[in-house]
Amino acid sequence: MIQKKQPSLLGGAMIIAGTAIGAGMLANPTSTAGVWFIGSILALIYTWFCMTTSGLMILEANLHYSTGASFDTIVKDLLGKGWNLINGLSVAFVLYILTYAYITSGGGITQSLLNQFLRSPESAVEIGRTSGSLIFCVVLAVFVWFSTKAVDRFTTVLIAGMVVAFFLSTTGLLSSVKKEVLLNTVSSGEQQYLPYILTALPVCLVSFGFHGNVPSLVKYYNRDAQRVMRAIFIGTSLALVIYILWQLAIQGNLPRTEFAPVIEKGGDVSALLEALHKYIETDYIAIILNFFAYMAIASSFLGVTLGLFDYIADLLKFDDSFLGRTKTTIVTFIPPLLLSLQFPYGFVIAIGYAGLAATIWAAIVPALLVRASRKKFPMADYKVYGGSMMIGFIILFGLLNIIAQVGINLGWLSSFTG
Repeated sequence: MIQKKQPSLLGGAMIIAGTAIGAGMLANPTSTAGVWFIGSILALIYTWFCMTTSGLMILEANLHYSTGASFDTIVKDLLGKGWNLINGLSVAFVLYILTYAYITSGGGITQSLLNQFLRSPESAVEIGRTSGSLIFCVVLAVFVWFSTKAVDRFTTVLIAGMVVAFFLSTTGLLSSVKKEVLLNTVSSGEQQYLPYILTALPVCLVSFGFHGNVPSLVKYYNRDAQRVMRAIFIGTSLALVIYILWQLAIQGNLPRTEFAPVIEKGGDVSALLEALHKYIETDYIAIILNFFAYMAIASSFLGVTLGLFDYIADLLKFDDSFLGRTKTTIVTFIPPLLLSLQFPYGFVIAIGYAGLAATIWAAIVPALLVRASRKKFPMADYKVYGGSMMIGFIILFGLLNIIAQVGINLGWLSSFTG
């Protein structure tokens, strides 16, 4: 009898890291400008621990159900239809708001790149922000409309290019990090950090979203809880290291006060790159950084919209025919596209709102799931560390994120403006 070979640990870790790492990381330096480098590292580590733990809570609950059981099925059985509805609505909101966020920033970079390409002494042609958003959205929407395989192949190319561009640009930026900029010792602006610690959390939370993949990993590793746990830890730890390097590269080169015009434009990625270019000593790094940001946004856009496309098709019962896919494409892309044309500078704000909704299904719901599963299934082979205290700790993390986002919108919490 031939024993079936177990999938590699690295493969599962890459699934987790690949899902978590995306264009959301581009928002981190701006959203954490108030707490600056040391504060941002503390916020990222705290978020990493809580999000990793909540993912393991989904694993614990999932192991009580048959292989292939979806997150939706588990929530409905353990928490009831009410929580399942809330969970479903929060997922849909996150997908829509992230689509809007990626269109706004993708449109900005498209506008910038096309204007550089078309600019000449003889020509005064200039692409506007609206045109940039339309071009970005329509071109990539065609891949989603055409087929999942088309998205898969194009995303593979984008991710490969993104990885190369990330290491080339980050290596260049890390070599030019200035200690006085990183520690904010030369800034003549505001020197307070603590008042902004809560406002950094919702955007950091979005950077560690992988929870929908946990049931898939349970199936992938044939219900081996220890291998799933290790894959989650390795994947999220890899994401954390990359985020810390990114914070170091950006906040070690761009002074804290220089984030003012970026924040004024809602954390727009093209505004961040424009501000950073003044402090980059070599031109090729600026070019590579542009391509990295563009590929990160495009690949994240395709991943998010494919999930939204399938969700809409299932919800509205659209079939897979030419007409059915066309109707699904319209419902998927038109609302966030119209919103991006009306509010073209809302990248970080949108990521923050996504964090607010993601808090429900990535923090609060997993904690409630594990509490309910321990009551229903007291005998479990795998239990998350920390006992009942950890359940409370994760719920508190979720509540802090909700308070932060609501507090920012109602003016209860201070927002750093540069």
